[in-house]
Amino acid sequence: MNKRSVWVLVIAAAVLVGIILVVLAGGLLFLWNRSARTVTVAPGSLQGYASNGETIYFTGVNDRGQRISFSSGPPWLSMHGGGCASCHGPDGQGGAPVMMGTETPPDIRYHHLIEEEHEAGEAHPPCTDETIKRAITEGVNPAGESLDLTMPRWQIPEEDLNDLLEFLKALD
Repeated sequence: MNKRSVWVLVIAAAVLVGIILVVLAGGLLFLWNRSARTVTVAPGSLQGYASNGETIYFTGVNDRGQRISFSSGPPWLSMHGGGCASCHGPDGQGGAPVMMGTETPPDIRYHHLIEEEHEAGEAHPPCTDETIKRAITEGVNPAGESLDLTMPRWQIPEEDLNDLLEFLKALD
């Protein structure tokens, strides 16, 4: 084996080690972000919200301090956390494009969701409590069509989901 062949093998080995390190770092970052979704927040730090539903809406954390986990959604939500208000606004009216998103979040005030008439491009029946819950947890509209992937698919316990729905009703 000549000197040139040895250098080619050394360089190839170094590149391979570099690729392995990048893949491992990416895997660790993925696991770190995934665990960040399941952290517990000190319940006392969530004071100032009138109900569990309001706490979830604004923070993505329930009143017991448990972050509501999710799949999909904007990438920054995994790193920085947040709740419905992060995209739909504090008043639920949506309308402003979301950073790194592909669609403008709609109005999710309860009275708007259950109306017969919808905005242009929203060809589906009016929402019911059950279809609102499916939109939150499964990311589908009342016609069963997928919502944009910027809408998180929240893995929210039933009690918290009911509280969130009650808050949406009060948001009107």
